[in-house]
Amino acid sequence: MNFEKLIKNLSAVVAAGVVFFLALGMYLSFKGFVFYPDGRIELISAANAAQKNLQNGKIAPNLLIPWGPQLGSNQAKITLYEFSSYGCYHCAEFQLKTLPVIKKKYIDTGILRIVFSDFPLDKNSMQASLLAHCFSGNKFFEFSDLLFAEQKKWGLSKKPYETFLKYAQSFGLSKEKAQACMQDKEVAEEILERRQFAIANLGISGTPSFVISSVKGREVIYGAPDINALEELIQKYLPVAKN
Repeated sequence: MNFEKLIKNLSAVVAAGVVFFLALGMYLSFKGFVFYPDGRIELISAANAAQKNLQNGKIAPNLLIPWGPQLGSNQAKITLYEFSSYGCYHCAEFQLKTLPVIKKKYIDTGILRIVFSDFPLDKNSMQASLLAHCFSGNKFFEFSDLLFAEQKKWGLSKKPYETFLKYAQSFGLSKEKAQACMQDKEVAEEILERRQFAIANLGISGTPSFVISSVKGREVIYGAPDINALEELIQKYLPVAKN
């Protein structure tokens, strides 16, 4: 191969790479992410909803909210949609401290069910989401608890990808399966679609955020309510028992 032909081939490869990254950047931007030259992927308007003074509000009763992993009975009287990022500190606080109390009192008794919806805020959180979806049922929530409990460790790690693989293997998943899950384009698109839905239809721009829903109505909650506030919401939307 002569030098001129080599240069042309290299130019074609570079051009293809540029087109790919431009296309990726446009796609992620549309989904609410910005793509940086150094490979970082971040939320355009990065913020934690728990620190925003946003007013909770009613939403349309006929709005079909995308489903996700569920904790609780299908016959539960109230549904709580949780929009969460594995890298979000307040999300971890809710998951590890508030949810166990609520689970014992309301989920295990059939009053409430939780529907988890990923709202990744950065590349590492996105990888964590993809890996969590390797699991189903209670295993999904158990693995989520691990990711939240170890948040600081993988969040500050120079090699979070390798750390995620170790977590997966500790849950009985092979390295090859875990890698495949973190590269699953179809699941990634589903996560981003649900995230975009929350931005466009619910006004959610950060985590944690919630939607509480029952026959009595629906309400979006920006930020993580404490146990007392959440119990008040549950009582507010609990249908009146028929005699």
